[in-house]
Amino acid sequence: MSRIPVFWKWALTVVIVALAAAVALWPRGGSDSSGTGSTPAPARQIDPGSRAASGAADCPPESTQPPRPGPLADLVLSCLADGSPAAPGRMTGRPMVLNLWAYWCEPCRAELPLFQEYADRAGPAVRVLTVHSDPDEAKALALLAALNDELRADGRPELRLPALEDPDARVRAAARAPTALPITVLIRADGSIAEYVARPFHDADEIAASVSGALGVTA
Repeated sequence: MSRIPVFWKWALTVVIVALAAAVALWPRGGSDSSGTGSTPAPARQIDPGSRAASGAADCPPESTQPPRPGPLADLVLSCLADGSPAAPGRMTGRPMVLNLWAYWCEPCRAELPLFQEYADRAGPAVRVLTVHSDPDEAKALALLAALNDELRADGRPELRLPALEDPDARVRAAARAPTALPITVLIRADGSIAEYVARPFHDADEIAASVSGALGVTA
C-alpha cells in the first residue's frame, strides 16, 4: 500500500514541471519584439514647439474627388507640421515631386534648400513635398530647425515646404527605388509614378530639368 502515495507524488511532480514549461513557452500577445507584427508601435509624442521650430508647412488637404489609381493611392503617412494623417496619393489634381530624405543623410541636407528654391519658381504648377524616410521624427524636426537657422544666417530662403513622416519608407517601396538616399519621386497628376531620380541634385536648375522631362512642367 505504501507504493501508491509514492507513485502519485511522482506523477504530480511531472505534471507540475510540464505545466511550468508550457507557461514559459506560451507566446505573449502584448508586444512583438521582432518588429514584424501587423500592429505598429504607438506613435511617439512630439513637442509642438519642435514642430513649429522646424518650419514645416501644413500638408495639403486631400482632394474631395475619389482617389485615382496609383501606387500611392492607399498610402497614409503623417504630416511633420502637426502629426495629422496625410495621404500623398489623394492630393491629386497636379503633378507632384516627393523628395525622400533622412536626418542622417548629408547629401539630403544640402539638397533640401534647392527644393524650396525650385518650389518658389514653379509655383502652383507642381506640388513639392519632402518625405522623411526614417522612424526618428524628432531628429528630422531638429535637423529642419538647424538647417533653417543656417539659411537665415546666410540670407537664404528658409525651408517652408510641407513634409511627411514615412518611418517604414513606404514611398520608396511603392516607387521601387533603391535604399540609398536622397531619392526624388516624380508623380503625374493622375497619381502614376513617372520616374524616380536616385541621386542628389546640385542646383534648382537640375531639379527643373528633371521635372520638365518627366512631368512636362517648366519652371
